[in-house]
Amino acid sequence: MGRVCGGGAAALVGLTLVTALAAAPVRADPALEVVATGVPRPLQLAVDGRSLVVLSPGARGDVAGEIYRLELGRDRPVDLARQPRVRIPFPDARMATFGSLAVHPITRELFLGEENGGRVFRMTLDERLHLFATGLNRLAGGGTLACDGGARLLIVDHVDPRLSQDDERVPPGFEQFREEDYRGPLVFRLSLDADIPGPRRLTGLAPLFPRAWGGKAGGGLLPRLVAVAPLGGDDVAVLTSGGDLFRLTPDGRLTPFARLPRGQYVRINMASAPDGTLYVSGGFWVAQLFRVSRDGTVSVVASNLADPQGVAVDARGDVYLAESSFHRIVRVRP
Repeated sequence: MGRVCGGGAAALVGLTLVTALAAAPVRADPALEVVATGVPRPLQLAVDGRSLVVLSPGARGDVAGEIYRLELGRDRPVDLARQPRVRIPFPDARMATFGSLAVHPITRELFLGEENGGRVFRMTLDERLHLFATGLNRLAGGGTLACDGGARLLIVDHVDPRLSQDDERVPPGFEQFREEDYRGPLVFRLSLDADIPGPRRLTGLAPLFPRAWGGKAGGGLLPRLVAVAPLGGDDVAVLTSGGDLFRLTPDGRLTPFARLPRGQYVRINMASAPDGTLYVSGGFWVAQLFRVSRDGTVSVVASNLADPQGVAVDARGDVYLAESSFHRIVRVRP
């Protein structure tokens, strides 16, 4: 690692989504405060104590990614192009870049997922990269990695057989699905206990979702999940490519939680605030930032954004958003 300066499951309850989901959002557009510039296409954000961690692919395409850190208490805006950053070399000849990011809430280590790959890496505080998990099918970037308050890693693994080929046996609980029925993904929740030897091999590990529901032909009804975030306690929120938000409980039960405006949700990011509020960054096609309250009420926080990507919330409840096309980070105080 080099530090440089400058330079560029259980059954879906009811399946009656229309009546169970929230009403249309209410518009509310506050001013965006620019807090950092000079980051080549920032993809992911995470709060690490008093600093904001930013994942970028870099400007030249010669690294797996770059990590920038922004002190939250300093004067703004900051030109991060003039600040130290960590350049992450390609781990091996695959030359895979990183497209997802999570921060361990206790050790502050970073977890980085390969873009359209099957591996998760751990970056220790001394900036060394270690292989943490293998055997995933496809990490689609965006909010496919997150850490919950119990110091566990949440993963959304896309396993559509039309796009992912696996010559090994299917994970436990999938035997009832015909290949043409199952349209993934899987949701994993992994303990980050340092005593568990690595790298973890996830092929064959039973997921949190799905839990073998629906019978032999039930796979075609599984939602297309694209992002995950903690909801407090042991519950997590998962988002579909169509904008439906579900609550996933520890027993693998999926229940409707909220509905975002219809759109194409690709490379979506989600983050939880200390009070349980959820923020969803809509990505290139939707170009909005949404706030989802604990009761499932949806409101639009900001619109007409330039490819909004990573989103993070600090301890005070301030929201930070990566406006990727403008190579900058903005702050929103809803």
